[in-house]
Amino acid sequence: MSDTILIRGGRVVDPAQGIDEVSNLAIAGGRIAALGPKAPTSADIEIDASGLIVTPGLIDMHVHLREPGYEEKETIETGTAAAAAGGFTAVACMPNTDPPLDSDSEIEFVLRQAARVGHTHVYPIGALTKGRAGKELAEIGLMVRAGAVAFSDDGDGIGDAAVCQRAMRYVSMFDRLFIQHCEERSLSGGCMNAGKTATRLGLPGIPAVAEVIMAQRDITLAQQTKVRYHVAHVSTADTVELVRQAKRRGQAVTTEVTPHHLLLTDAECASYDPNFKMSPPLRSQEDVVALRAGVSDGTIDCLVTDHAPHARQDKEHSFQNAPSGLIGLETALPLFIKALIEPGLIGWPRLIEAMSTRPARLLGVPGGTLTVGVPADVTIIDPSQEWTIDAEQMCSKSRNTPFNGWTVRGRAAATLVGGEFRHGSPSQVGRAAEAARV
Repeated sequence: MSDTILIRGGRVVDPAQGIDEVSNLAIAGGRIAALGPKAPTSADIEIDASGLIVTPGLIDMHVHLREPGYEEKETIETGTAAAAAGGFTAVACMPNTDPPLDSDSEIEFVLRQAARVGHTHVYPIGALTKGRAGKELAEIGLMVRAGAVAFSDDGDGIGDAAVCQRAMRYVSMFDRLFIQHCEERSLSGGCMNAGKTATRLGLPGIPAVAEVIMAQRDITLAQQTKVRYHVAHVSTADTVELVRQAKRRGQAVTTEVTPHHLLLTDAECASYDPNFKMSPPLRSQEDVVALRAGVSDGTIDCLVTDHAPHARQDKEHSFQNAPSGLIGLETALPLFIKALIEPGLIGWPRLIEAMSTRPARLLGVPGGTLTVGVPADVTIIDPSQEWTIDAEQMCSKSRNTPFNGWTVRGRAAATLVGGEFRHGSPSQVGRAAEAARV
C-alpha cells in the first residue's frame, strides 16, 4: 500500500512500550513510520481519532476456523472476516479439523488458504498426537518447519502421562508453546458443570476436578521437561491457583480465559438452551470471581474467544446431545470490557496486553506493539459505542451465541492489517470520533 496514513489525536495504548497517552500515529509502506512528536503533520489519508483508542492489532490465540472438513460451520475466509470485524488482526487456529492439523501438509494448506482468502493473519497450531488420538506423537518437527506456532490436541487432553511427557520433551526442543485442554476423561463424560444445577436439571455433570487434576499433573511434568506450558480456556478457581503457585516458583506456566467464563455461570443452563453448552462448561459464581481475580492480578495471561462455530442444525438438538461451543470473535472486545473494565478490575493497558502483546510473545509471532518499523497491524477502538449484539448480523457463518440481544459498550471502529483497512474505513473512524466527542 503506497498511501501514507496519519491517525491523529487518539489515545495510544501500547503496553510493550509502556505508552498510554494521546498521540499521533503515522503509517507508511504498510509499517509504523512514527509515533508521537516525530509523526508528520500530514499524510495521504488523515484520520481524526480523538475520543478513540489506538492499539496494536488484537490477537486471538484460540479460535476454531473449521477448515478443512467442516466448512458448513466456518471457513478461513468467513472466520477471518469475523476476526477483523471484532478488531483482531491475527488469530491462531486450533487443529481439530477433518483431517486434523497433524502433518506439515495440513499446516501448509491453512497458510496457503489464509494467504489466498484471509482477512487477517492466521497462525496454525499443530496437533500434538496423530489424529489427536493421544497415543502416538505427530510429526512436530516437520510442522514447525511448515509454520506451526504452537501445539495442542485441543478438545481432548492427552490422558496418557507417558505420551504427554514425550510430547512435552519434543515440543520443548523447538521452544514452542505446549497448549493443553485440561480434562481428565475418566472423571468427565457429562454435558455441564457438576453441581446443584446439574442435579436439579437431571443432566450429567463434568466436575471441576477433571480440569484441576490434569493441570496439576501437567505442571509437574512441565517442570521436569522445561516446556513452556499453557492451560487452555481455564474455568475453575483451583486451576487458577495452581497456575499462580507455578508462576511464583518461576515455572514457564501460562493460561487464558474466555468472555463466557467471566460473565456466565452454570445457572444459565437451566434454560436448556444449547448455546450455553461449552467445553469446558460454565462453572459456579465462585469460579467466575476467581477467574476475574486471576486476570486482575496477572495470573491469567491472555484473553481469548475459543471461537467455536456450529451450523444452526447442529445446535438444534437437546442440551445433552448438542455440540459444545459458541462464536466469539465479533463480541469478545465489548464482553471483556463488560467483565473487566466496567467493574474496575483492570484498565485499558492491561486489557490490550492480554489481548495483543502477551499472545504475540507467547506464540512468538509478529505484532503486539506499535514500535516504529513493525508491520502496521492496528486496531482503533470506540470505547463508548453502545450497541446490541445481533447474531443474524455476524460475519461468521454460524449464529451460536448465548449473548444474542445483549446491550454492550465498546467496538472496533477499524482494523488495519499491514496498513490496509480490513474492517471500517477512514470516514467511519471519523464519524465514530465525532460521536465519541458528543
